[in-house]
Amino acid sequence: MEKCYLGIDIGSISTKGVIIDKDNNILYSEYLWTEGNPIEAVKRVIKSLEKQFDKEKYQIVQIGTTGSARKLIGTILNASVIKNEITAHAIGTTSLYPQIKTILEIGGQDSKIILIEDGIAVDYAMNTLCAAGTGAFLSSQAKRLNVAVEDFGSIALTSKNPTKIAARCTVFAESDLVHKAQMGYKKEDIIAGLCKSVAVNYLNNVGKGKKINSPIIFQGGVSKNIGVKKAFEDLLGQEVIVDKNGHLMGALGAAILASRSEEKEINFDFNISNIKFETKAIECKGCPNNCEIICVYKNDELIDSWGNRCEKGILKH
Repeated sequence: MEKCYLGIDIGSISTKGVIIDKDNNILYSEYLWTEGNPIEAVKRVIKSLEKQFDKEKYQIVQIGTTGSARKLIGTILNASVIKNEITAHAIGTTSLYPQIKTILEIGGQDSKIILIEDGIAVDYAMNTLCAAGTGAFLSSQAKRLNVAVEDFGSIALTSKNPTKIAARCTVFAESDLVHKAQMGYKKEDIIAGLCKSVAVNYLNNVGKGKKINSPIIFQGGVSKNIGVKKAFEDLLGQEVIVDKNGHLMGALGAAILASRSEEKEINFDFNISNIKFETKAIECKGCPNNCEIICVYKNDELIDSWGNRCEKGILKH
């Protein structure tokens, strides 16, 4: 029986899972929408991975989680490693591209930049305030233009004269798009302009003040949009790499970190679909801080809690 490792990346828009072998090769993977319910999303990811999994050959012995709901899902899965997205993305990316110096990442609702030196993340920045440079923004504009967002990139590349779209924020970009459409601009030019506006917004906000060195890799769901990739290359004057598994780098990094864990190994059996998990918030009255403590219950039994700022808030059940 060969040992393998599970990594889960739980984002606000999508949830990703990978299983790797001892050499960090991705054996199985899954990517699906979180749909506002990270617990159910992870259950669906685990169920899908189980269908692919060869139980006669492999055994999952360690689990790692990352992403916005990493603590919650890490508790549920009894993960040995719970790491932030910056670390996970850096580890996952450099395992495949050791020479990478800059990671551009645009997800469904946020974006980040990670600067790498000698395989180590030395600086980063995140943008969670403006949606103008994210996948959610592009999806909403695709609906407005009655075009499948999956076709945005190929349509953008047919443009000969991209329309200039205000890139300062979602509201300005949307109103500018409507105005340009009403003026009769070609749809392909508007779409190419939107792709460029995403890249411009990213560089002016997330990448502001950062020295973007080559080799550069572009990740996250938006990296699948070849129109945005080209916009970055035009603006930076450098090649931008997009890996076919770029959307899985956080999960890959979490799995690699799990494989390095010195925690006691487990025998993960995929059996979580019928387990009832519930999250509750409790206001602690132990001191004037009135901390909000997050409690996670498994079949009505408290399995973990966090959020207290002093020992008085530690729940003892």
